Amino acid sequence: MSCVPPVEVMRKRADFLAAARAARQGTGTMMVQGRDRRDGRPLIRVGFTCSRKVGNAVTRNRAKRRLRAIARELIPEAGRPGWDYVLIGRADATVARPFDDLRRDLAHALRRLGPGA
Repeated sequence: MSCVPPVEVMRKRADFLAAARAARQGTGTMMVQGRDRRDGRPLIRVGFTCSRKVGNAVTRNRAKRRLRAIARELIPEAGRPGWDYVLIGRADATVARPFDDLRRDLAHALRRLGPGA
C-alpha cells in the first residue's frame, strides 16, 4: 500500500498566479498548470477555474464540478507531492466531453507535467 499525500484546495489568488507562471499542459477539454512549490511539504494543492468564455454561471459551475470530480479521483495517485495544480475549463468541451474521456485527458496532462516539466 502506498502512502497517498494529502490534497488541499487552493483558494488564494497569489497561488493561482504562481501556478500560471509555471509549466502547463493543454488538452482539448482543459488546461492544466503545474508547479513544484519546492517548500519540502508533501501536500498536493489543486485549484479550479473557468472564465466567462466557458459560458454562463450555470455552465461554469457544471464545468468546475466535473473538474473537481476527476481531480478527486486522479490527483491523489497521479499528482506529485509538493506540487500545485490548476485545472482550467475550456468553452463547451469541459461540459460536453464524456466523463471517461475527461478523466483520460487529465491523466495524460498529469503525466506530461511530470519530471522536467
